[in-house]
Amino acid sequence: MKALNLYGVEDLRFEENTPKPVIEDTNEVIIKVKSVGICGSDTSRYRKLGPYVEGMTFGHEFAGEVVEVGKGVTNVKIGDRVAGCPAFVCGECEYCQKGEPARCEKLSVIGAYRPGAYAEYTKLPDTHVIPLPDNVDFDTAAMVEPSAVVAHGFYRTKIQPGAEVAVMGVGSIGLLAVQWAKIFGAKKVYAIDIDDKKLAIAKELGADVTINSLEKAPHEQILEHTNGRGVDLAVESAGSPITSAQVFALPRKGGEVVFMGIPYADINIERFFFEKIVRNELTVYGSWNAISAPFPGKEWSSTVHYMSTGQIKSEPMISHRLPLEEGPEAFRKMTNREMDAVKVIFNP
Repeated sequence: MKALNLYGVEDLRFEENTPKPVIEDTNEVIIKVKSVGICGSDTSRYRKLGPYVEGMTFGHEFAGEVVEVGKGVTNVKIGDRVAGCPAFVCGECEYCQKGEPARCEKLSVIGAYRPGAYAEYTKLPDTHVIPLPDNVDFDTAAMVEPSAVVAHGFYRTKIQPGAEVAVMGVGSIGLLAVQWAKIFGAKKVYAIDIDDKKLAIAKELGADVTINSLEKAPHEQILEHTNGRGVDLAVESAGSPITSAQVFALPRKGGEVVFMGIPYADINIERFFFEKIVRNELTVYGSWNAISAPFPGKEWSSTVHYMSTGQIKSEPMISHRLPLEEGPEAFRKMTNREMDAVKVIFNP
């Protein structure tokens, strides 16, 4: 079958002879991939880290149609439209035993040690397969996984209806965070970025105020908009060493910060920003992956529900739809900033 396989740093190959997955256990489901998105972690692994296993089929944000099921599968049938939870946990470590699968000591996703979804077909256990309502299209459903990542972060916080929320960085995760903030009851959402095009998309998706942080320090603009108070919750979704420090100056005293971005670089925090944690008695959360107990968690069912109601929209986020053949060139252009991309979807 056709697939994108990662052999090394900046060595992603489109290959047509990749073995098609086969049913090996009674609980397995083979899915024909209809839509699969590029994740920020994929571009980092492509450019900086390389594969876990040389030549592994890459990709983990996907949706498709069930084409084969093992004898023990009862929750889906051939022809069903589904999304997939790509995360695998051991079920045996201290954290799995405590019902905290996102903290599993051996957590991995497809595309790491198991073949991923940049392919015509992929395979998952039935416990990882999420049925889709008829009104959620495949391109939208390819964002179930990143949306669940964002939901997981919001569930970690103590956000209440009526809160004010700042989202720092409005790539695809930040744009989903804008929408989740509204779902959680935020009365005002501030979207912060250096890209006016992305800020315009954030506005379309529900941001009340957009802030270009190149014009003036983001915390100064937030203070102006909040009468010197600050927001109740600040979401770091840029994954930048710069914003990972700046975000601490956005919340009010006693406010919260949740980190969803992954900077892949050292963070140097100036005293001004670090002191905000202490002097303002901030609560700081790290948020990892998208799963909770019972597996895969409420993040997934909630995402599918809000996609079906239209409260989570994908269309404004999708900047490119491409065939798999264009994958190597798309990754090259994205990592060299030759491609003005927000969310790139492959349609195998």
